[in-house]
Amino acid sequence: MLSVTTVNVNGLRAAAKKGFVPWLDGTAADVVCLQEVRAEPRELPEAVREPDGWHVVHAPAAAKGRAGVSVYARRELEAVRVGFGSSEFDDSGRYVEVDLPGVTVGSLYLPSGEVGTERQDEKERFMAEFLPYLKELRERAAADGREALVCGDWNIAHQEADLKNWKANRKKSGFLPEERAWLSRVFEEGSYVDVVRALHPEVDGPYSWWSYRGRAFDNDAGWRIDYQIATPGLAGRALKAVVERAPAYDQRWSDHAPVSVTYGAAH
Repeated sequence: MLSVTTVNVNGLRAAAKKGFVPWLDGTAADVVCLQEVRAEPRELPEAVREPDGWHVVHAPAAAKGRAGVSVYARRELEAVRVGFGSSEFDDSGRYVEVDLPGVTVGSLYLPSGEVGTERQDEKERFMAEFLPYLKELRERAAADGREALVCGDWNIAHQEADLKNWKANRKKSGFLPEERAWLSRVFEEGSYVDVVRALHPEVDGPYSWWSYRGRAFDNDAGWRIDYQIATPGLAGRALKAVVERAPAYDQRWSDHAPVSVTYGAAH
C-alpha cells in the first residue's frame, strides 16, 4: 500500500502557524508533496524543515519568496532530481522528483498565469517544455521497472466538472481552451491518468482550491486544480481518493485542501 497527499500550502511559514504541523503529525500519508512553499529551508521552523520520521527534500525558487516545492517521505529517498532539464525553469522552485521503491514521485507547481500578461507567456513556455519531459519520465520509469506519479498544483481545471463557475471563467487563465487541450495531451499522448477523476468520473469536483475572496469556500465555489497524475499501472491500483476539506473557513491553513490517494500494493 502507498498513500500519497499533495497540497499547495500557500506559504509554508504561514501554514505552519495555522495548523500544518498538527496536520502533518496526524496524516497517514507515506509521501506528502508540497507546492508554493515560498521559503528557503533555513527560514522554516525545524518541525517543518526536517520533521521526525520524514525524509525531506526542499527545492526553493531562486526568486525569493516565490514558488518552491518539497517532498516528504517516510522511506529513505533512493534519488532526488530538482527540475526537469530546463534552463529557464530548473531554479524556479517548480518541480522536484524523488525515487522511492517501485515509483518516482514528482511535486509540481505549474505557473498560474494571467491572460494578456508575461505570466501567461511563462505558463505556456513551461507547458511546452514539460509535456515532452512527462513522456521521457514515463519511458525512463518503465525502463527502470517503476511507475511514475506527478502530484501538485497544475493550475488548470480540465473539464467543466472541475470548477463551479466554469461559464464565467472561459476566458480566464486556468480554464482557457488551449490549457485544457494541453492537459488532454498529457493524458492522451503522455499516457497518464487523472487518478481522482478516474475514481470519481461523474461528480462535480471534488474541488481542492477556493478563493479567499467572497464566500467561495462556504458556497463550495471551488476549482479542482490539484491533481495526482499517474502512469496507468499505478493509477489502476488507486483504491480511494479524498479531498481533506477543512470543516470550516477559519480552520483552513491554506486556500487549497490536501488531496490524498491510497494505492494498493503492486501485484
